[in-house]
Amino acid sequence: MNETSILFPHLGITLEHIGKSVTVFGFEIAYYGIVIALGMLCGVSLILYLARKSGQNEDQYLDLCLLTLVCSVIGARVYYVVFSWEDYKGNLLEIFNIRGGGLAIYGGVLAGILTVWIYSRRKKLNFGLLGDTVVPGLLVGQIMGRWGNFFNREAFGKYTDNLFAMALPREAVRQGEITAEALEHMYVIDGVEWIQVHPTFLYESLWNLALLILILWYGKRKKFDGEQFLLYLTGYGLGRAWIEGFRTDQLLLPAVGLPVSQVLSVVLAAGSLIIITIKRIQRKERTKK
Repeated sequence: MNETSILFPHLGITLEHIGKSVTVFGFEIAYYGIVIALGMLCGVSLILYLARKSGQNEDQYLDLCLLTLVCSVIGARVYYVVFSWEDYKGNLLEIFNIRGGGLAIYGGVLAGILTVWIYSRRKKLNFGLLGDTVVPGLLVGQIMGRWGNFFNREAFGKYTDNLFAMALPREAVRQGEITAEALEHMYVIDGVEWIQVHPTFLYESLWNLALLILILWYGKRKKFDGEQFLLYLTGYGLGRAWIEGFRTDQLLLPAVGLPVSQVLSVVLAAGSLIIITIKRIQRKERTKK
């Protein structure tokens, strides 16, 4: 084992020679980018399939997906920069260096929702139906995209010794994201220092997979257009609020110091659940008349 290895000691899994990039014809391509691109491709494919299956216009969804992908990347970067302003205020050009890292999924999700809403208004389409059709593809992108964090050895959590604990070489990660507790429990194997942490990328990927299955199953059982979209905001919000508590790279709200993604998750989950409840009650009352 060496500094390119990743271990899951309690599962008996040793992954050796896990690099962060691959060189193709002299060009270095990050695995993170490859995983994100594959996630986008699979997500868009699922959206187009669902649109076709439900008798909707595939071309409109293809246009929407391409537009949303661009806006989501911009949104993810803006969100990250806003809540990491201290790292950028002295060098504004660094804001445009996306290759250096710094994309926040919630920024991409919010920008994507806004893009879909504007598109629905301009094209006079049903926003709820658009949202229901798009969120399964979004989840596929999130499920696969989190594995980019695996290759980058980032977005991990605090020290843990649970069944799914992940061991990483200390020198392979950003030192500022290692907690004091993780350093206290650090151990050495073959001359390499290892820290043991929560694999939060794995937690979120599995949570989103379960949420995707639920939302697809719920498709024929929904009571109104937009319910699957609201179910996504509720389910993802609950999962992210829980998982964010383990993270060591949290973006914090100025002044109050609370994790911004955790606060946003709770607000979106609670708000969406309230809307679902109200709409279901209203529909039930209409059917009684």
